[in-house]
Amino acid sequence: MKVTVVGAGNVGATCANVLAHRDFLQEVVLLDIKEGTAEGKALDTWQQAPIDYYSTRVIGVTNDYEKTANSDVVVITSGLPRKPGMSRDDLISTNANIVKSVTENITRHSPDAIIIVVSNPLDVMTYCAFLTAQKDSSKVFGMAGILDTARYRAFLADEIGCSPKDIQAILLGGHGDTMVPLPRYTTVGGIPVTELVAADKLEAIIQRTKVGGGEIVNLLGTSAWYAPGAAAAQMTEAILKDEKRIFPCCAWLTGEYGQKDIYLGVPVILGKNGIEKIIELQLNESEQELLNTSATHVKEVMNVLDNMKVVA
Repeated sequence: MKVTVVGAGNVGATCANVLAHRDFLQEVVLLDIKEGTAEGKALDTWQQAPIDYYSTRVIGVTNDYEKTANSDVVVITSGLPRKPGMSRDDLISTNANIVKSVTENITRHSPDAIIIVVSNPLDVMTYCAFLTAQKDSSKVFGMAGILDTARYRAFLADEIGCSPKDIQAILLGGHGDTMVPLPRYTTVGGIPVTELVAADKLEAIIQRTKVGGGEIVNLLGTSAWYAPGAAAAQMTEAILKDEKRIFPCCAWLTGEYGQKDIYLGVPVILGKNGIEKIIELQLNESEQELLNTSATHVKEVMNVLDNMKVVA
């Protein structure tokens, strides 16, 4: 099995490194436009193999898409990272052109590859890749919900004083400030989270989750990379091992949750065919209203992309 990660920045390099450690792939190709960057990070990861005991070969290339040919999964992390004070939406013009070019090259050399988009603004860049790839939406989707729920679960673990491994949670909506964490579907070792965390504390955690990416940007001066890279790797592993994992992903909706012709975060089953099923939860009136608000925001930015005519 072969995976390509496009973009050897912090997120892409982390994704490739995590995949190598999983030790189930024959080859990971790390591609970047900056001369020597992918080659250097790939070599560093390969030299780590004797220490951490894995056999996955990591190969770095500079803008050579021929080396990515016949990839089973392609993870797109290319694009400018967020800077302090910059919203994800500010990135749309530059990153849409980058994602379009990457997707064209990927589909030319790996027409059957499943595409996972990580580039920001996530929901709209996934839409851009979908329009460009011209393949079934089950094969083109975005990584967002896994990262967002990971932040939510990490914050809950701190508050409760438990292992994050015992927390299960779901989250809907766009990747950004309008995301919709669902306490009603959050459990800790099977116990409803509302039994363990006071309402005001839970609301504070939800609000912190919504701006979790911005918190990292303010601390580091750039976007997060360990958690996003690991999240993309987890999705890739679920697909290639046909694990049928249930994850919140940015998926193309055709009427689910009352939304149509939009990429939005919802729970799905991931397997060898990509998104094998979209799971439609029964939301209460308040939850549905929040999701509608999130969808409206995402749709507005999708319309901006449409009006830019980046993708013919």
